[in-house]
Amino acid sequence: MTVQSGAFVSFKEVQKSYDGETLVVKNLNLDIEKGEFLTMLGPSGSGKTTCLMMLAGFETATHGEIVLDGAPINHVPPHKRDIGMVFQNYALFPHMTVAENLAFPLQVRRMSKADIEQRVQRALDMVQLGPFGGRRPAQLSGGQQQRVAVARALVFDPKLVLMDEPLGALDKQLREQMQYEIKHIHESLEVTVVYVTHDQSEALTMSNRIAVFDDGIIQQLASPDELYELPENAFVAQFIGENNRLVGKVTAENGTHCTIDIAGNAIQALAVNHAGVGSVSTLSLRPERVFINPGDGLCPNVFDARVEELIYLGDHMRTRVNVCGHDDFIVKVPNSAGHVHLKPGETVKVGWQAEDCRALDAPAEAA
Repeated sequence: MTVQSGAFVSFKEVQKSYDGETLVVKNLNLDIEKGEFLTMLGPSGSGKTTCLMMLAGFETATHGEIVLDGAPINHVPPHKRDIGMVFQNYALFPHMTVAENLAFPLQVRRMSKADIEQRVQRALDMVQLGPFGGRRPAQLSGGQQQRVAVARALVFDPKLVLMDEPLGALDKQLREQMQYEIKHIHESLEVTVVYVTHDQSEALTMSNRIAVFDDGIIQQLASPDELYELPENAFVAQFIGENNRLVGKVTAENGTHCTIDIAGNAIQALAVNHAGVGSVSTLSLRPERVFINPGDGLCPNVFDARVEELIYLGDHMRTRVNVCGHDDFIVKVPNSAGHVHLKPGETVKVGWQAEDCRALDAPAEAA
């Protein structure tokens, strides 16, 4: 990835090592545009949080340069970077009221009392906590405390807001509600947000772009729909959304398409990122792109499958089948009028389009 001029935040050849030997961030080049909501997504130890901490100033880059709004900030202390932070544990002052928590960063900046009162009330209204200014954090629910933490990060109109797993401590329903609230706040304020999470559904819901990290490297940087629909390698395909992963050998290639042999079955797929005829490739196929008993001629890939397990999930039936020697193959059968009724042990046909099946790099154990 090349670094373009004019980006609001730029990481230029940034590396980070804690022991002088092992790099936890490797030659990171990343541009973030003004007003963008960019999520750094990846498993634990992938380097995403280290990148956020270097941007915040809590960690120092071993090599390279970080630029904010046109100015290098490697040697600028955290409190002078004009950055708002939201943490997983809220980090609210328990002895202060909600209003006092919000006023604190304004007092540090020596704003007038009238300006402070106006900004605090505006921030409270923004997160729908207008009547709660006099309460202490312990008197609020987890979701309300997180709203206060978001408001405190925004109250002084920072250049940039960083969020480190801010919803990790909330239950599922509240977490989903807060995702939409933060998304709407971002859209209304047009503030630049860099968000760190390991939750791929959270990243898909909130982001303009997602940087998928693994082993200190961005594996793919793209919009949510592009990451899901067009993964560039096997790691991204497996990490983003549910995915059927089939491993086989490339036996033929014809332009944009190829043929993969899996347990004696010839599967037609898009040739995206494999090493050529004779190499091992990982096939990526989304469960919702698979048909049960497809009509004649509908799919180039049609195989016999045995139904192993059915799990009712309301809007769809999660169906696990044994196909092409894999007993962990998932098909999402919609719960709609005219949907197929299946039983464990039943033999059916499953089929899919070649365009929905992506031939990617070999898995690590086969490489």
